[in-house]
Amino acid sequence: MPHIDFNQPPFDVLTLSERQSIRKNTSIRYLEKNERLPTEELQHLYVVMKGQIEQRLDDRFVASYLGSNHSDELNNNDWFDSRRLPKSTNKQSEKLQAQTVATTETTQPYQFYAVEDTLLLQVNGAAVDKISAQNHLIRQILSDKLPEKLKALQQRRSKKPTTSHGYDDQQEVQQIMLQPVIDVHLLPVHIVDASQSLFEAADVMTKAGLKHVLVRPLDASNHAHHKPSGTGHLLGILTDTDICRAVSEQQNPATTPCERYANFSLRTINANDEIGDALLTMTRYRIHRLPVIDHHGDVSGVLGQSDMLAHIGHHSQLISIQIEQAKDFSSLATAVDQIGRYIRAQHQNGVKIGNISRMVQTLNAQVFTKLWQMIVPNEVYDNTCVIVMGSEGRGEQIMRTDQDNALIIRDGYTHHDLPQFADTFNSQLANLGYPLCDGNIMMTNPMWRQPIEQFTAQISLWFNNTDPMHGIYLSAILDADYVCGDESLLQEVRRHLKTAHQQSDPMFVRQFARAALQFGDVNQWWQKFAPLLGGKAVSQDIDLKKAGIFPLVHGIRAFALENDILDVSSTKNRLKALVQAGIMNQERAANLLEALEFFMAQRLSVAISTDDRHARQVNPTTLTALERDLLKECLAVVKSFKNELQQHYQLAIT
Repeated sequence: MPHIDFNQPPFDVLTLSERQSIRKNTSIRYLEKNERLPTEELQHLYVVMKGQIEQRLDDRFVASYLGSNHSDELNNNDWFDSRRLPKSTNKQSEKLQAQTVATTETTQPYQFYAVEDTLLLQVNGAAVDKISAQNHLIRQILSDKLPEKLKALQQRRSKKPTTSHGYDDQQEVQQIMLQPVIDVHLLPVHIVDASQSLFEAADVMTKAGLKHVLVRPLDASNHAHHKPSGTGHLLGILTDTDICRAVSEQQNPATTPCERYANFSLRTINANDEIGDALLTMTRYRIHRLPVIDHHGDVSGVLGQSDMLAHIGHHSQLISIQIEQAKDFSSLATAVDQIGRYIRAQHQNGVKIGNISRMVQTLNAQVFTKLWQMIVPNEVYDNTCVIVMGSEGRGEQIMRTDQDNALIIRDGYTHHDLPQFADTFNSQLANLGYPLCDGNIMMTNPMWRQPIEQFTAQISLWFNNTDPMHGIYLSAILDADYVCGDESLLQEVRRHLKTAHQQSDPMFVRQFARAALQFGDVNQWWQKFAPLLGGKAVSQDIDLKKAGIFPLVHGIRAFALENDILDVSSTKNRLKALVQAGIMNQERAANLLEALEFFMAQRLSVAISTDDRHARQVNPTTLTALERDLLKECLAVVKSFKNELQQHYQLAIT
C-alpha cells in the first residue's frame, strides 16, 4: 500500500474513514521521461511525488506540476485532476459576444507528459467523487471554480497550522503578551485633589472623555512611602461608578469630597512590564484600569482593560481612536505603526484580503486627514480637497508603497503658503513610512496642485493626446478617492471626466486599454517552472504586479471608462457596475475579483516575510501546493481576460 502524507493538501482535510478509503483506492504510477499518460488513465486524481508533469493542449503548454524535489518545502506536492476538460476561457455577456469572436467548447482532453522520470500517486476518481460529495472542504480544494478553491485556502489560513516557517494564533498572541505595557495606547492622566467635589471630578471626566480621574491625597508629603523622585504610587482613583454610588447613597455631588469615594489602594504597573503581567493583574484583582509608572515614579498614563484587549486583538477601532487623539507627528506615527500590526494579524487569521485592504484604506484616510489638519489652517482645509489615487484610491493598497495624492483648489482661492503646506504633507507622510512617489504624482508637483478650472483643462488635454504619460495620469485621476476637505471639488472633477471622455476621439479607449497587454502573454511567466536541460533552471520568480494585478486592474478600468462608469474608483465597484449594466456576467466578474485579491494576498505574504517594500516577486516553488494550484488558476484567468481585451478592442498582444 503506497504511503500517503495526510498532513499535506488535499488530503489533510479528510476524516479517518475517508483516509482509509483513499488508501484502498490509491496506487503508484511511474512515468519515464517524455512518457504520456494514456487516455484510459485520465480518470484519476494524481499527486506528483517526485519529478515533474507538463500539461498540454494541442501541443501548447498549459501548466507544470512539481514533486517535492522541485519545491523548497518538503512533501509539498502538486496534484492535478486528469478528468478536467478544457473549457472556453472567453465566455462573455451578450453585449460583448456581439463584438468579439465566438469561442466554442471543446471536448479534446488535456495531455500530461513527464518532463523527467516521475513518480505519481494515482487516486481512483470515483472514490474522490464519493468523498467530495460528503466533505465540502475536499470539494472546494478540488473544485474547478476559482471562488471555491480560494475559500479552501482562506479556511486553511484561518486554522493556521503551525509550521517551522510561520506563526499560529497562539504564537501570535504570545508574542504580543511579551511586549512592554508602554506599547499599548494609554489613556491620558487627569488628576484632581482629594478635597475637590465629586461634581468637579465629574466635570473633568466629561471634558476629557474619560470614565475616571486620578486623585491626589490631602497630605501626600506625609506618606512614609513617599519617594522624592515621583508621586505615582501615592495617587488614588475615582471612577464614574464611584460617583453613581455616591448619588445612590443620596450624597450631594457639589459638596461631597472625592476623598470619601476614591480608592487609594491603587494597583499600578511599570511601563516596561509585559502586557501579560498587566492582564494577569487585572484578572487577579478584578480591576479595569492600571496606572502606568515610568522610571521616575510618575504616572505616564492609564492602561485600560478594553484598550489592552483591543491591542492584543489588533482592533481597527483602537487604531482609529489613536489617530483621532494624536496631538503631534510623533503620536500620529505611533498610530500608523499599529496599522502594520493590524494588517499582519488579520492576514494571518485568514481574513479576506479585500476586507483588509478596505479597512486599511479607511485607516490611511484618517491618517492623511489628521496630518492635513495638523498642517493647514481651517480656511485652507475648507477651500481645498485632498485626494489619493492609484491603489490607495482604489482601496487595494495594503503595504505602504509610493504616495499618489493631489490637492484640488477651489477656483478663486489662493494662499501663499500652499506650496509649503503640500511639501510638509508629503514629507511628513514619507517620515510616517509612506515613500515619496518616484513618478512625482504628489501634491508637491504643481501639476497635481491646481484650481478646478486648470485641473479640468489638464484632464481634457490628457484625453486628446497620445503621449503615454497622459494615459498614466488619466489612470491616476480615474482612481481618485476623497480624503478630506471639500468633497464637492472632487465631484466636479468626476463630472468633467465624463464630459471630457464623451468629447474625446472614440478610438481613445482602444489605445488606453492597450497598456493592459504591455507585459506579454501570461503563459510565458508560467513556463518559467520548466527547468532547462542539465538540471539548471531559469529564474522562477513571477512579478505578481505585471503578470496579474496590473492587467486586471487596468483592463477593468478601461471597460469602466468605455461605459462612463466614472463615479466609483475601486475595481470591485467597477465590476459590480459592469454587471449591473449588462457588460459582464456575474460569474466572470467574481472570478476576476477573486484572482485580483489572490495576487494581492500573495504580495502581502511576500511583504510580511521579506524586507521588499514593493513585494512583487514570488517564487512559485516556495508556495504550498494549494497556493501553486491557485496561482495557475489565477494566471489562467488573467490570460483569458487579456484575450477578451484583445478581441474586444481589436488589439494585438505584443
